[in-house]
Amino acid sequence: MYFCGFSMPQSTFISVRQEWQGAWQAPSFRRRVIAGLVIIIAILSSFPVFFQHIEVRQGVQLNDPVLDWFMPHNVSVPLFIIIWTISGYSLYRATQTPQMFLNFLWSYILLSVFRTLTITLIPLDPPAGLIPLQDPLSNFFYGDKFITKDLFFSGHTSTIFLLYLTIPGRSDKKLALVATFAVAILLLVQHVHYSLDILGGFIFAWLSYQIAMRWILR
Repeated sequence: MYFCGFSMPQSTFISVRQEWQGAWQAPSFRRRVIAGLVIIIAILSSFPVFFQHIEVRQGVQLNDPVLDWFMPHNVSVPLFIIIWTISGYSLYRATQTPQMFLNFLWSYILLSVFRTLTITLIPLDPPAGLIPLQDPLSNFFYGDKFITKDLFFSGHTSTIFLLYLTIPGRSDKKLALVATFAVAILLLVQHVHYSLDILGGFIFAWLSYQIAMRWILR
């Protein structure tokens, strides 16, 4: 059995199926998964219109002394590899752990709501020296025009950090945390985000996770 490029032994597949069958029998789990999927599909469907709207508005360009430490370089390829390798592995792990899937789903819903609000309320122009990030998978949600003003806070940083918060196992957490910091640094190297955007990504990912765990999924 194969999933997302990972080999899944037959015994593991049977165990995973039993885990999901057991979880699905719980009405609360079933309701939360269905409601969460409906909400996230609606949010993702609205993203192209939203991002195209914010791209045409005027914003403020910040003076960022931390960003000045980094000479701009195009690191799109290593960024793409790190982001989608850890995302694919996390998806694989989520198929094995229904609770991780549910935790990430609702945390990501809250993260998306927070990001929409902060981008709306804090109009920023891109940093000086920005090099467009070539990520065809992420750009699919942005629409036809390349987006540079989806700044505060960093979606890539916050999403990978959210994977770290929700993925089970000490080794997997270490891997996700290393990936998070690698992505954060490379985004600064490419001048895609201000350092404030990166910091905000960590804060809002943590906040989204805490709200989901303490109020929605408790």
